[in-house]
Amino acid sequence: MVNLMSTFEEEVNTLLNGGPEASTPAPGTVPDVGEHPVDNNVPTVDQSDRLVPINLRQSGPTPVEALIDTRVRKSPYWELSMQAGCWRASVYNRMYHPRGYVPREEGGMMAEYEALVHRVTLWNVAVERQIRVKGPDAEAFVNFVITRDAAKIPPMRARYVILCNADGGILNDPVLLRISEEEFWFSISDSDLLLWLQGVNVAGTYDVSIAEIDVAPVQIQGPLSVDLMTDLVGPAVAALPSYGLMSARIAGCDVVISQTGFSGEKGYEIYLYDATLYAEQLWNAVLAAGERHGLAVVAPSHHRRIAAGILSWGQDMDVETLPFQVNLAYQVPRKKEADYIGKAALEAARERIEAGDPPFTHQLVGMRLGGKPIDDYAPDFWLISAEPGGSAVGYVTSPWYSPELETNIAMGYVPVAMARLGTPVWVHLPDQYAETPGTPVWGEVVDMPFRPSANPNQRERLKEKGLDSAV
Repeated sequence: MVNLMSTFEEEVNTLLNGGPEASTPAPGTVPDVGEHPVDNNVPTVDQSDRLVPINLRQSGPTPVEALIDTRVRKSPYWELSMQAGCWRASVYNRMYHPRGYVPREEGGMMAEYEALVHRVTLWNVAVERQIRVKGPDAEAFVNFVITRDAAKIPPMRARYVILCNADGGILNDPVLLRISEEEFWFSISDSDLLLWLQGVNVAGTYDVSIAEIDVAPVQIQGPLSVDLMTDLVGPAVAALPSYGLMSARIAGCDVVISQTGFSGEKGYEIYLYDATLYAEQLWNAVLAAGERHGLAVVAPSHHRRIAAGILSWGQDMDVETLPFQVNLAYQVPRKKEADYIGKAALEAARERIEAGDPPFTHQLVGMRLGGKPIDDYAPDFWLISAEPGGSAVGYVTSPWYSPELETNIAMGYVPVAMARLGTPVWVHLPDQYAETPGTPVWGEVVDMPFRPSANPNQRERLKEKGLDSAV
């Protein structure tokens, strides 16, 4: 892909010193333009390439309590998470998702992080609903809905994949497990992929069944994960390659094990069959085996996944995001001959990018930030300016403090002209994290990942080899 920043200095000067942004109202104001006032959604951030803009209003923590009722599903491990001390949750795939176990006064998410990077942890990730595509046409159907080549995935292997709509927008970025020649499982991120897949095949073009199945995963993550997994299923698991699969039994329960995870650390996922029946059996077996390894039950570690450059759908990308905006160009192969949903749009987008005319205003970048250590989830997309007193031109999606790097790190969207490594940015942090309340902190665009992963992903391996990421 060609360098998009040939006019970098000129465009940054425009952002700093004038142009269309100079006369735009400051954030937080609603100028009077007659009967139809301008929306108060930070109009200085150019979102003209979106139909539904990201909500950039800064609300901060809000005094509300999550309502737990029967409209949102509880996973088979929900009660077990409560027993483990879960004190807060979010909603993911219309299921309650545990997002905190260690109380704030005892270290909160940073204490959970320590368990992940030094020992081994158990995560309830049943919200990764399993959508099975099974039948004689399973490979052909999967190949039509993902951008990568499904024919190149052998049985009992997995891949990180994306699915796009006809405009090239990312619908979901699941881990795809190929259980057999005619059976695939989509272990999905946070969007209704089941409805999409069933809709694609509503005319019955492909001879497949498409349904959610009663399989619920847990993740075992951390440097001692291989020791724990060996205790559970034997030494064969130690030889499992990255994205490899194996069938096993744990405490009499049938499972599929993958060497995958959302952390960048060494890790595995255990997919439990008939999970509504056997959740307690599996969970308690893992707890018992984990005692001698210092196992802790924790929430997904977003500070570690940020350091690894792992994206979170809905936070770092959504249905209006192109893969090229978020370092996923390698997911759009140049050599896949078969047609797939979004192929024409993605190939046209790549042509525009290579001609120096990207079809988007903003690009996701990594950033190092000043300020006090960010030790919890951000309630808003914090705003980014090109100079200390300037109007907002971008926004942070995923920030956290990295103990190893001893600095705040973040992903966020900046104008394409500011995406070059080394570009300074100014980030408007809440007062609790700002060096001086009310004053933005200095930051810098840096490369991702911020630190290596135990098992480098395809993007990292291609980068190490100096190869085109879109192969």
